[in-house]
Amino acid sequence: MKIGELSLTAVNDGEFITGPEYFGPLATFEGHEDLVGPDGKMHMPIGCFVVQGGPLGEETVLVDAGLGEMSGDTFIGGKLMGELAGAGVRPETVGTVVCSHLHIDHCGWLVDGDGKATFPNAALFVGEGDWTRFVVEGTDLMLPQVRDGLRRLLDDGRVTLIEGDAPIAPGVTALAAPGHTPGHLVIVLSEGLERAILLGDAISCPVQLDETEWGAISDVDPALARRTRERMWAELERSGDPGVGAHFPDLKFGRVLAGEGGRRWRS
Repeated sequence: MKIGELSLTAVNDGEFITGPEYFGPLATFEGHEDLVGPDGKMHMPIGCFVVQGGPLGEETVLVDAGLGEMSGDTFIGGKLMGELAGAGVRPETVGTVVCSHLHIDHCGWLVDGDGKATFPNAALFVGEGDWTRFVVEGTDLMLPQVRDGLRRLLDDGRVTLIEGDAPIAPGVTALAAPGHTPGHLVIVLSEGLERAILLGDAISCPVQLDETEWGAISDVDPALARRTRERMWAELERSGDPGVGAHFPDLKFGRVLAGEGGRRWRS
């Protein structure tokens, strides 16, 4: 899609496969059968986003870095490099990578199996709270080679740690959206009078607009994550801006529409 002169391309590293338990112990897919496959599971994309053009000039910005070349019962990854090539993007042409957060399915391609940078010329932007939790303290799961590679990138001066809101690149701004993780970021793209919002995992699925009690089992601070979700829904409703999360079905953008029956999602 286009945001003014900015060009935005969704790319998909694979699948996140989950049952209703991901959204909380009381969640059920009853009434939401359109979201599930024949196996009774949701098959959600592992989305990343390429931003180019407009005020960025020749620079390419990548938002999130997928899972990487690994698979299991819950995650199937490994498609990102092919998707980027299909979009005409080579790893060496990426100038900036910003991670919404450092869960395993958002940072997997930052370094290769030897811990070397996959995007050799890119600066990396990460929320400071996430860096502390995942890299410094090792509180949550992160592959050892990823953690070691990120530490080397920091030593090389290629990592910027963000606390609060901060500009990333012309037309690209990070907003603090904690709860899912301590340093979770939402990315706002703007050019002229147009904006779009990349929600990361601040909202996991549009169904949460209806199922307001549904969170995510991976929320570090469930109460704060719920307040952030509501803040994001309210902002999308107020602004009319399109938004998309990293795991939204088919990575389709949508808008929050107000009506007599309450808010609803329209993709």
